[in-house]
Amino acid sequence: AMEEVCARFVSQKISKARWRPLPAAVLQPPDLFATGSWDNEDNRISIWSVGDVGNAGLNGEYQGEPQLLCDIRHNGDVMDMQFLDQERIVVASSTGSVTIFRHHQNNQTLSASHQWENAHYHADQYTACGGAACTGVICSNPEIVTVGEDGRINLFRADQKDAVRTIDNADSSTLRAVTFLRTTEILTVNSIGQLKIWDFKQQRNEPAQIFSLTGDRVPLHCVDRHPNQQHIVATGGQDGMLSIWDIRQGTMPVSLLNAHEAEMWEVHFHPSNPDHLFTCSEDGSLWHWDTSTDISEKPSFLHQGGRSTAYISHSTINQSVVSAWLSNDPTKDRMEITNLIPNQTLSVNTLDVLGPCLVYGTDAEAIYVNRQLFA
Repeated sequence: AMEEVCARFVSQKISKARWRPLPAAVLQPPDLFATGSWDNEDNRISIWSVGDVGNAGLNGEYQGEPQLLCDIRHNGDVMDMQFLDQERIVVASSTGSVTIFRHHQNNQTLSASHQWENAHYHADQYTACGGAACTGVICSNPEIVTVGEDGRINLFRADQKDAVRTIDNADSSTLRAVTFLRTTEILTVNSIGQLKIWDFKQQRNEPAQIFSLTGDRVPLHCVDRHPNQQHIVATGGQDGMLSIWDIRQGTMPVSLLNAHEAEMWEVHFHPSNPDHLFTCSEDGSLWHWDTSTDISEKPSFLHQGGRSTAYISHSTINQSVVSAWLSNDPTKDRMEITNLIPNQTLSVNTLDVLGPCLVYGTDAEAIYVNRQLFA
């Protein structure tokens, strides 16, 4: 089943890849995605279409590599990237700036439509020295939240020049990633293994709640919230472990799952099918975690990974999706873990899932699209 994946070699290391969101009520699979690069002399934001669907092969499989529609230079490494809407992309830079790029679909060009220059910066009492990397960005149009190496949290609005709110010393360590919990609440993860909830309705600049990994203070790199069960959160970090948290109870993770052999760079629940979760790592792997309850009825494509597939049988048939993620050890119940790219060697830095489609990008200067995730 591996030939469902189309590769495109690009002359830059890809740090972020994101599907363009589909308009509400549109049922077709996503057709455009954006990428950002890092560690190149000339970093770029690029918009791609997913190959030539018109030229379906005999079995209806799609052919053709992703096609570059347009690109634009980006100052600094792309640290994070999120679509704000159909046309605008918010990009976090290692220089500390946050830029909104607009994709003009009539003539296929990209332009910078707005920039918050030193959104993140290091400063001591003697110098207002340079920027601090903006490490994470999350959008809920028109709101944009950014976090950075400077321990700062910014709340921007797409149409306003100045920050709506800034929490200057939100964290004494590096903030690595951020996600929305609810309209006014965000969740951050930091480099000493802590999750913090912040409520913008509160005027004080203190977290509403703090959670932490026990013991080792392992730096956390990524976080995602379950799309329907807002109290369920997944994080990953330097040790490659997947942690599942229930923010209604306790201050520690509900489960710690052995995952990758090196840093986990991104974790994403499938937005419309959240019993599926995806993680990618510095070790060159991209794992599909499946807690759905009908594994026995699935076609054998899940075993495509050969010996890298750990198939775990299941005790109780009526395990609900939610309790599968929240049981003390989801793997004891029903979970199947498949490495979707068994032979990759260099870091898989980013992934995104939407509908039946997966996109991921690597340090091997390639982007990959799988349009039949659940085939």
